[in-house]
Amino acid sequence: MTLVVCNRADAGVVQIAQEHGVETMIVSREEFFSEHSIVQPLKDRGIDFIVLAGFLWLIPVALISAFQNKIINIHPALLPKFGGKGMYGKKVHEAVLAKGEKETGITIHFVNEHFDEGKSIAQFVCPVMEGDTTEKLAARVQELEHKHFAEVVEKLVK
Repeated sequence: MTLVVCNRADAGVVQIAQEHGVETMIVSREEFFSEHSIVQPLKDRGIDFIVLAGFLWLIPVALISAFQNKIINIHPALLPKFGGKGMYGKKVHEAVLAKGEKETGITIHFVNEHFDEGKSIAQFVCPVMEGDTTEKLAARVQELEHKHFAEVVEKLVK
């Protein structure tokens, strides 16, 4: 069973999922964080592996416990650097440039009860080049995401 869970009915991923016949579930923040609210619906649908992409909320402990080492996330930096609450998207790339890093990349990791602190599954590196802007660096990191994320997910679920 494949399911896309999102907090916004107007998100692009919802339309893409529907166009491909993939079931969607829209949940409010209140529903997501209430005790066991999302765990049972996922279990009822036979979900056994969760892939996060562009999801910025801290995952509730009940969900983590129900899917121990079965929830993965992708982060646009080489964790443990540039991770944690508030470190996402453009903010990560700005921090990498401000710190004068020579390389950055992506980290695919298991999710635990803390932002970006779960066990690393894989990292892929790209250089930070002289004269990089946030946008140029973000594009290079996104290339890594597109190249490697699906491949790593596929290996994990097999």
